[in-house]
Amino acid sequence: MITEFDTWGVHEQQFWLRGTTADQPVTFDAESGMWNVYGHAEASKVLSNPKLFSSNMMRLMAAEIGADIEEASAGELLYLDPPRHTRLRRLVNHAFTPKVLADLEPRIAGLTHELLDEAKVTDRLELVSALAYPLPVIVIAELLGIPASDRDLFRRWAESLIPSTSTEDVSIVGRFEGQEEVTETTLRQRKEFGEYLAEHIEDRRRHPREDLLSGLVHAEVEGEQLSDKEIATLADVLLLAGHVTTTMLLGNTILCLDAHPDEFARVRADRSRLPDVMEESLRYLPPFAVTSRATTAEAEVGGVTIPADQLVMVWLGAANRDPLVFDDPTEFRPGRDPNPHLTFSRGIHYCIGAGLARLEGRIALDILFDRFPRITTIPDEPPRFIRSSQMLNAFTLPLAVSS
Repeated sequence: MITEFDTWGVHEQQFWLRGTTADQPVTFDAESGMWNVYGHAEASKVLSNPKLFSSNMMRLMAAEIGADIEEASAGELLYLDPPRHTRLRRLVNHAFTPKVLADLEPRIAGLTHELLDEAKVTDRLELVSALAYPLPVIVIAELLGIPASDRDLFRRWAESLIPSTSTEDVSIVGRFEGQEEVTETTLRQRKEFGEYLAEHIEDRRRHPREDLLSGLVHAEVEGEQLSDKEIATLADVLLLAGHVTTTMLLGNTILCLDAHPDEFARVRADRSRLPDVMEESLRYLPPFAVTSRATTAEAEVGGVTIPADQLVMVWLGAANRDPLVFDDPTEFRPGRDPNPHLTFSRGIHYCIGAGLARLEGRIALDILFDRFPRITTIPDEPPRFIRSSQMLNAFTLPLAVSS
C-alpha cells in the first residue's frame, strides 16, 4: 500500500493535491499573462457562461503560435461556442444516450473478462496496459465503427493531445518554452489521424453502416454535410471522451482505495457503494485538473475584474477541494451528499463521455473485485505518472493481486 500521494511523483504544481489552497479564488499571473480561477463558485460561474467566457481560445493563440489552428481544429467541440457547438454536439449525443449505454453493459462486462483472461494474471497485474486503457478504446472504436485492433495507434494519437514534460510546467493553452515544437507535434498527429480516418469516411459514404461514423458522414448541419476534417476532428474528440477519462478513472479509483484500506474493505463487501466511491475519486483525484476559457468582454469573477480577450485557467482540482463547498475537502470520503465536483466540467461543455466512463468504471471495478480478493499497489514498483499540472494520469499502475 502506498499512502503518500507525493511519493508517486505527482507534479508539484498540484497544490490542491497536497492539501493547500490559493490565497484568493481568482488571481493574475503576470509571468504567463493568464488569470487563474481556483474557487468552486467562481469556477462554476466561468464554466456556466459561454457568452462571456468563450471556449474558442484559438483566436488568441493563432497569432502567437503562428499556425492555422482554426483550420486544424474544425469540428473540435472543446473549442466551439454556440450555436455551432450546439448543433455539432447534438450529432454525437445519441451515441451516449441512457439506452445506448444500457445496451453496452453486457459487452463491457464481456470485454473486461476477455482482457483479464488475455493478461494471464498470476500475482501481478499492470492495470493500465491490461485493462484501463484497452477496455474503453475497444468500446469507443466499436461505437465509431473502426477497428479496435488499431488500439495502439489510438493511444499514440490520444497521448499526443495531452501536454506533458519532464522539466517544465505545461499550460493547457501553451505559452511555455518549446511550445512551437509541441504544437507542431499535436497538429501532425491530428493530421495523421485524419488521414487514417479518411479511408473509413470514404467507405461509409459508399457503404453506410449502423455506426456513429456513418451517422457523422451523412449528417447535415445548417443544410450542409460535414467536411472530412470536421468528421475526423469529431471522431478525435470522441476518442478522447470515450477512453481517456475512463482510463484515468479506473486507475485513480484503485489508488484512492489502496490508500484507504477501510474504504476498500467496505466497497468490497457492499458493491452498491461503488458509484459513491467513484464520484469521490473523481473529486479527490480528478483526471483533468484544469480547463480554460477566453473572455469575450470585461467580466467580474469573485470580486476581480478580468479584461476582455484574456486567457482564464479554471482549476477544477482546486475547486473540488474548496472548503466553502466541501467539508474536510482533503479527506477521501465516499458518500458525500451532495458532491458537486466539477471534474466533468459544467454547462454546455459537460463531458460528453461522463456516463460511459461511469458505466465502464463500475463494471470493470466490480469484476476486478470479484476476480481478485486482494489488490494492492507494489511499494517497489510505484505508479508512473505523466508529468503535468493539468492532469493526474497513471501511465503504468502495477498491482499485486491474488485470485
